[in-house]
Amino acid sequence: MNYPFWKFRIKIFVESINKGIWHAVVNSYAIPTQVVDDKTTNVSFESWPVKEIRRAKYDSKAMNIIYSSLNCDEFFMVSAYTMTKEMWDLIQVPLECTPEVRRAMKYSLIQEYETFWMQQGETI
Repeated sequence: MNYPFWKFRIKIFVESINKGIWHAVVNSYAIPTQVVDDKTTNVSFESWPVKEIRRAKYDSKAMNIIYSSLNCDEFFMVSAYTMTKEMWDLIQVPLECTPEVRRAMKYSLIQEYETFWMQQGETI
């Protein structure tokens, strides 16, 4: 996968449908909860306000779009996740890397270059 190209296309496609859907990709969504007798429980779907239903719908649409764009291996890598943000983050880590990972890769390549030697009898 050409990840930077894929990421840009997915972003533009999702935003063209609805910016609220892209918001679901980059921001965490959680099922509404309530505290009853010092215990936190999920609110039943029937009790959700319209705003929460819309947010859940955006999250589901975003997840569907992303799942539809993945190959089989990538799909199974993220199929256990139930929220789009978690899935998006998992896809990004190995493909985009964090600044720390990029820095480590850079220093590894510099070290490999600096320790490169020609073997006896080798020509350029």
